[in-house]
Amino acid sequence: MTTEPVVDLCFRLTGSAVPVDHGYSLYASLSRVVPALHQAAWLGIHPLTGLRVGRELKLSPASRLRLRLPADRIRDVLALAGKRIEIDGVGLRIGVPEVHPLRAAANLRARLVNIKGFQEEGPFQQAAQRQLDALGVRGKLGLGRRRVIRIKDKTIVGFQVLVAELTAEESLTLQAQGLGGRRRMGCGIFVPLRGRD
Repeated sequence: MTTEPVVDLCFRLTGSAVPVDHGYSLYASLSRVVPALHQAAWLGIHPLTGLRVGRELKLSPASRLRLRLPADRIRDVLALAGKRIEIDGVGLRIGVPEVHPLRAAANLRARLVNIKGFQEEGPFQQAAQRQLDALGVRGKLGLGRRRVIRIKDKTIVGFQVLVAELTAEESLTLQAQGLGGRRRMGCGIFVPLRGRD
């Protein structure tokens, strides 16, 4: 486990729209630009944000490519700045990044958490609770809607996860460590809870 502070590195993003289910394609595109990202266990890639229209996500001027990583790894991803990537045939331009420290919040959510071998709500909740216990996080766990993503030819099942009533230390720990797997494809990354997703 790294002792370096974990941060979000946020790159401006220029483009029109991407598929709603873009986690694997985004990861693959970034790995083509910086091959070291392909096996980077320290990397989390946030799902892109925008306006959902059918199966597309329309990007806005506020859309960002957000990478969660230890601060001492920032130099490893700076080569992304200024590059053009393609997600399922759609071209995007990556701009200049800004560093954002993690912010403690009492209530966090992850859009999708995937825990291998756990696809049903009850067993999944128990597995997620075990992971929280292992992190020393005593917040109140709740599940939202069931979600799926596609990775190559596989359908991956998970759930939206909410964790409430966290101390500042627990909040930062959960944001830094995440839950479950496939963080490079947008899974298991927690952010402060705001409105509806």
